[in-house]
Amino acid sequence: MTMLTPVLALVVWTLIVWIWMYATRLPAMKKAGIKPNDAIHPGSLSGLPVSARVVADNYNHLHEQPTIFYALAIYSHLVGVADQFNVSLAWGYVALRVAHSIGQIVLKQVPVRFTFFAFGTIVLMIIAARDVLALFAG
Repeated sequence: MTMLTPVLALVVWTLIVWIWMYATRLPAMKKAGIKPNDAIHPGSLSGLPVSARVVADNYNHLHEQPTIFYALAIYSHLVGVADQFNVSLAWGYVALRVAHSIGQIVLKQVPVRFTFFAFGTIVLMIIAARDVLALFAG
């Protein structure tokens, strides 16, 4: 496996959460009597139940910090810092993002979610530090 395989895995997870989001959001909108055009502004969906909103929130979160992961993984791959340790770190990051999603969507526990987020951030910092060290070592 390469450094890019975990990238594919996180993309697939993001698409699964997208399906999950609409599988919960559309029925919730129908039940609440919200027509699609009524949802033109994101705040207009704030009346939906938490069970529908947390999935959408998580989908948005999968487009925030993971962008750093994507950039680091592609950089590592292109410049040759995709050794087994960085690949393992990348898989660890993906696992932490999936756990973050479960913590947010299923458990609805902010401290649990934050723990996964914090560890994920540390993983990104380690990958970035290794890439910077390799840059100056070569």
